[in-house]
Amino acid sequence: MRPALIAHRLGAGHGPDSSRLSLRAVLADDVDGLETDVCLTADGRVVLLHDPWLRQGTTFDGWAHETPWSALETAALRDRSGAATNEPPMLLEELLETVPASLALQLDVKAHGDPSLARATADAVADVVAARGGRDGLEVLSFHTAACEAAAARGLAARVVIWADYAPEALLAWAHGSGVRGVCVEHFLLHQRLVDRLQDGGLAVTTGTINDPVLAARAAALGVDAITTDRPADIRHALAVPAAAGA
Repeated sequence: MRPALIAHRLGAGHGPDSSRLSLRAVLADDVDGLETDVCLTADGRVVLLHDPWLRQGTTFDGWAHETPWSALETAALRDRSGAATNEPPMLLEELLETVPASLALQLDVKAHGDPSLARATADAVADVVAARGGRDGLEVLSFHTAACEAAAARGLAARVVIWADYAPEALLAWAHGSGVRGVCVEHFLLHQRLVDRLQDGGLAVTTGTINDPVLAARAAALGVDAITTDRPADIRHALAVPAAAGA
């Protein structure tokens, strides 16, 4: 069974990360779900940005959590070359209004090593979702366990991102105790024993970011549940085409 394909940063291969331009393009494509990073603003809004240090992805300086939305909405997103674009940032409310309910939606909490900010961001996400009456297929993911714990406590699906393949038993114990349902394993860590143990322990296993068809085929063969990619159409095609004999 082919893993679900999730468009990284709302289809970053089509435009600036987490932009309306990328979103429009990827929604016209054949995709199973979308992923975007989210940051908290000074006035408690949830904005779609890869990095809370604004200079990394916008024409503004400073931190997202120290900048009000009234100022940040006048910024321009930068593309991956660093050039300013005509695309302004977007709020989570607009994303929820735009993305069909049939698509999975992953919100990656970014807080630069600050557990309190990560927790506050996850709570703000939960507030936005609750104000809209909930949403099936939405999950919070993060490197921050605090964000995952906060999201799960608010009734949202949560997935932790890991960069190490050791101690799966400890990971499972924490996940079960915290109500966390999934784990995203960086693709270079994947091996069969790890995938099997995590799935046998009740966690859905995803991986990313993979843009290479060979690496995607390897991840699919290991049985992951989903792959995050900048190129969902290309990866979908590659996984549908059998490898040539002797490849």
